[in-house]
Amino acid sequence: MKEIGHIYLSWREGLGKRRHIVGVLKRNATLGVRFSYIKKGVDAAKKDGFSPYTEFPNSDKEYTENVLEVFGQRIMKSERSDISDFYDFWEIDTKFKEDKFYLLAHTQGLIPTDNFEFLADYNPNKSLRFLTDLASLSTLKLSADSVKAGDILTYKLESDNEFDDKAVKVFKGNKEVGYIKKIHSRVFYKQKGSLLKLVVKAVEQNGVIKRIFVKVCCK
Repeated sequence: MKEIGHIYLSWREGLGKRRHIVGVLKRNATLGVRFSYIKKGVDAAKKDGFSPYTEFPNSDKEYTENVLEVFGQRIMKSERSDISDFYDFWEIDTKFKEDKFYLLAHTQGLIPTDNFEFLADYNPNKSLRFLTDLASLSTLKLSADSVKAGDILTYKLESDNEFDDKAVKVFKGNKEVGYIKKIHSRVFYKQKGSLLKLVVKAVEQNGVIKRIFVKVCCK
């Protein structure tokens, strides 16, 4: 799984608000999985009302015990009857279905009860394949029929973006349909040579499009 680097903890006040990168999970064979907060991100997030993760309250400490046990609670239980649908949606390679670090990276640890996300810093690899959902949709207010599952999207690196020097703008034809999320966008800058392929996997809508899930893979 060389395609997965660190996993970053993201927090935002709510839908349409700015994402803050507040922490990082690191894994290696010797030290296992460690979690620590990122001071710059925490300081900025506190202005929006951020509080540390309940089980990891000290923003000055590196946590080395029970990191995956705690964060792994955000992952769907493998005994559920619909687990195969879960794996399929999130592009999970079932060879790694027992690996909580891998699962946290690929599912973003998304749950409806808080505003945390886990964003993997992916590396280019011929087997690279992950799902992401586009940012900036609350600003764009795309009509319900503007994007559909199966659409092929294109992208443009936007390194001069004032908010993120690793910004990646996404298009359907000539129409802007969002941005790749922070951290997920880094692999687009690391990729040399051929472009990455973007395919719409699912769309959530209610009058206007609420979320666009996009499969990212090497061509």
